[in-house]
Formats: sequence, C-alpha cells, structure tokens
Amino acid sequence: MLNKSISSLPQLLRMPLLLAALCAGALAPLCAQAQTGIGRIGFVYTERLMTESKLARAADEKIQNEFSKRQKQVDDMVKRYKGAREKFDDDAPKLNDIDRTRRTRELLDMEKDVQRMQREFNEDLFQRKNEERAAIAQRASKLIEQVAEQEHLDVVLQEAVWTSPRIDITDKILKLLDR
Repeated sequence: MLNKSISSLPQLLRMPLLLAALCAGALAPLCAQAQTGIGRIGFVYTERLMTESKLARAADEKIQNEFSKRQKQVDDMVKRYKGAREKFDDDAPKLNDIDRTRRTRELLDMEKDVQRMQREFNEDLFQRKNEERAAIAQRASKLIEQVAEQEHLDVVLQEAVWTSPRIDITDKILKLLDR
C-alpha cells in the first residue's frame, strides 16, 4: 500500500520522502539509546572551586595584600570625614553664616571625595577578583574536561537545584586544582 502511494507521487516529491525515511531509520537507534538513560552525567559545584581550593585561597590572599594599603587609605579618609562632620555639627551653632556655608561646602567636597575613592576602590577590587576567578575557572574547566573524558561522562553540569552525591565530581576537581 505504501509502495503504491509513493509510486503515485511525482518524481520530485519521492526523493525527499525517501531521504526522510532513511534518516528516521538511522536515527531511531540513537533515540532509543538516549531514552534508556545510558548517558553518564557529572556535576561540579563551581562556587566550591572558587572558595575552597588552595588556588582560590592563594588568590584571595594575594588580592588582600595588593589592596590592603588602599583599603587603609579609604578607611583613613572616611575617619577624617566623620571627624570633620562631628566637629562641624558641634561648631555649627557658634559659626557665622559665611563660615558655616564655607565649612558645609568643604564637607560636601570631602564627602564626594570619600564616595569617589570608595567607588574606585570597590571597582578595582571587583575587577581584580574577577580576573583571578577567571584564571581559576579556566584551569578548572580544563580539569573538568579531563575528568569527564577519563570517566567517560557525556555531560558535566555546573548549575542545578539538586544533585545526587554519586554524580558529584567536585572533590576530584578540587584535588586536581590543589596540585
């Protein structure tokens, strides 16, 4: 019946139908294999790699040392501003209008400088942390790929709501990162 239906079609329509049938026949075993769950899955908690590895702790310490001097400068500037603000609040009732206006302007300028300094510090710190995390992520990615190939995993996930401990390869990656 199918043969009779195909032969009644024009020549131009027969070829695509035959190709589609061949493709469907070739893909059927692959679909069946995928549905049986033969594929192997691994999972990595990337945040653990970024916080628990020796590499990450060394990077944090390096950044801390790198930015400690600037942090102290920012803290000193904030302390000076707060002291000047408290002194102004105490002196304001005794000051004439011209002095009060001048010191208010000075305080506003000082506050802007403090905010700018804090913003620049935070931006630089954030950028530096991102650079270090990117380097760790790049190294971890290569290690994840190696472990996936060694254990014949079909996919390694990095984000999930829940995972079974038996598919978690985070500890293996941590050990390799710490070498």
